[in-house]
Amino acid sequence: MASTEGLVPITRTFLSRYYDKYPFPAIPEDVFRLSTQLRSMSNDLQKEFPLNEAEIVLAREADCPPPHKIDENMWKNREHIEEILSLLEKSHWPRMLQQQYTPEDKETAIVLEDLKTKLHNSLKILESFQSKNAESVFNTVMTYVPQDFRGTIIRQQRERSERNKQVEVDALVNSGGSIRDRYALLWKQQMERRRQLAQLGSATGIYKTLVKYLVGVPQVLLDFIRQINDDQGPMEEQRERYGPSLYSLTTMVLSIRLFLHLLWGRFEARNRQKDEVSVLEQAVLVYTSELERFIKFIGDVFANSPFLISAEDAGAAEARKSDDYREIIIPAGRTHEVSLTVESVNSYIAWDFSVTQGKMNMDIGFSVEYISSSGERTLILPYRRCEYDQGNFCTCMAGCYKLIWDNSYSAFFKKGLRYKVDSIPPVADPAESPRLRLWQKRKNERLSQGCYMSTVCPRLKDLMIHVIHCLIYIIFP
Repeated sequence: MASTEGLVPITRTFLSRYYDKYPFPAIPEDVFRLSTQLRSMSNDLQKEFPLNEAEIVLAREADCPPPHKIDENMWKNREHIEEILSLLEKSHWPRMLQQQYTPEDKETAIVLEDLKTKLHNSLKILESFQSKNAESVFNTVMTYVPQDFRGTIIRQQRERSERNKQVEVDALVNSGGSIRDRYALLWKQQMERRRQLAQLGSATGIYKTLVKYLVGVPQVLLDFIRQINDDQGPMEEQRERYGPSLYSLTTMVLSIRLFLHLLWGRFEARNRQKDEVSVLEQAVLVYTSELERFIKFIGDVFANSPFLISAEDAGAAEARKSDDYREIIIPAGRTHEVSLTVESVNSYIAWDFSVTQGKMNMDIGFSVEYISSSGERTLILPYRRCEYDQGNFCTCMAGCYKLIWDNSYSAFFKKGLRYKVDSIPPVADPAESPRLRLWQKRKNERLSQGCYMSTVCPRLKDLMIHVIHCLIYIIFP
């Protein structure tokens, strides 16, 4: 597990300096010229023949500005390329063109086959980029996750989740769903990943504590997750630097699709213009070339872009201190206690602490007790001395619990303590199943005998795995 000591989430200021090293050469004027020319030709076709319902929807989309986020533009380019490839299938050509009555038709057919090949290659490059980028992000996140059985479970959970999503897509296709329907579903799945990610990063209480204490994910990584997809977060710098170039390509591919769609619908009802196929050919050649150049460039930028940086690099040396932590000094011969009131059984109490200063021995005594309404004390976690600790337990009784840090054995030296504690409401209902009720009964019997329990119930394990599974979906916006 990689250390995050001294690291903070990447900042927009840092990204600005980082991107200065990666200037993207300007999109050539041909992109704008050909896009404008295609739109002009599409407008001429609209004037000659009324639009049907599907063409009206497509024309309206072409009139709207491209999406703001980088990844949404990538998905839109994929969708439009697939739609164009469908139009370029020979079975979808106008009847006259399929039969190739004239030398001009034969020449056009050769051009169309060549354009189809180029667009297909660009689609594969784009799909590969998205797949490799997601895998790279996943592997980077996993370096900050405990490298034990949990890592294996997370990977298995990811594979299962992606298989389930693919099954959903396949079912849609097999039921006759269109390309547009399929990409609407793919983007819905993508947004669901992003929503889960935002919930995880911004959560307080149950999600946050589950990840922090039960899984061991560093707080700094959660801080990164919380802000990564903000509209004005660090990635806004990426959108401002590279977004306009990608937006122009999204506009261009939609212009190609609109023109080809309108042309096919009117091919046999009008006199063909000599330069129409020539303009289409030029547009596809320029588009595929520029899209592949952009993908290669942005892939290099992503591959080298860090998630976490030093506080000094971020210009925020104090940023790594979480507001949830407290720092106190425990004098020699004294103790420090924190009381937590639990209203329901099956709640969780969790802690994270470390000794930050002290001479000679850098350890401190720690124990947890339950205080009944009559004042009777029950030892939950036996006393032990340590320099730091993370832990949790599930309560079997409502009431008051005390976490005690003990420096009474030190006659001369004070101890600095940095700590955080949480009380989490129940996340599993013991009445849900007979098996779970039996498990809870046995746990209560053991705990009532003074046995310290840190076992996580099966339902909580499932929730823990689900929460950490969200971590793999850090997608650049």
